[in-house]
Amino acid sequence: MDRSYKFWDRMSRRYSQHPLADERAYLRKLQAMRAELDPYLDVLEFGCGTGATALILAPHARHYRAVDFSPRMIEIAQEKAARSHIESLTFECAAFEALELADDSVDVVIGMSVLHLQRDWRDVIARVYRALRPGGVFFSSTACIGDFMPALRYVAPAGRMLGALPRLNVFRRAELTQCIVDTGFIIEQQWQPAEKQGVFIAAAKAEQGRG
Repeated sequence: MDRSYKFWDRMSRRYSQHPLADERAYLRKLQAMRAELDPYLDVLEFGCGTGATALILAPHARHYRAVDFSPRMIEIAQEKAARSHIESLTFECAAFEALELADDSVDVVIGMSVLHLQRDWRDVIARVYRALRPGGVFFSSTACIGDFMPALRYVAPAGRMLGALPRLNVFRRAELTQCIVDTGFIIEQQWQPAEKQGVFIAAAKAEQGRG
């Protein structure tokens, strides 16, 4: 059984209370995502953490499903949601890979600071593509560790065994964008606020999705 969630359970309270590293960049990302939403759209966010992004965006969607595989993260998110009374928002403790997602079932998928933490990030992108309705958009912000700390690929497994690091996938920005394009997406936005920060990408599924 995958025990990776235990690292994030330990980090949950600190994660929830930690100030944003780059508030301006985060607000820019929120603005880009908010511009895509309307009350007729269904949204899925995976790796939602303690729910900060979901709580901001959910009022602008028909249904906003936010999932994370850390029970403690979801517990904190649900505590926040109980105070917010957002009817369109649901939090769920689940790993993305365990979700049953029908093809063409959601309009927007959001994965913030999470692709590099997945067991198989390429498969995640493929599943997102299948789940999106034609014309849907996948928003992601991803640490492309291979661009600034490639040696971490050799250290990360030991760090994970010791409980000092979560699972980490070390890949470059070029690998990420190529995978997104090869999957069938059209990249509409791509920017990085600063070196060593996450690469923000908005990728659309064509109106006539690939068969």
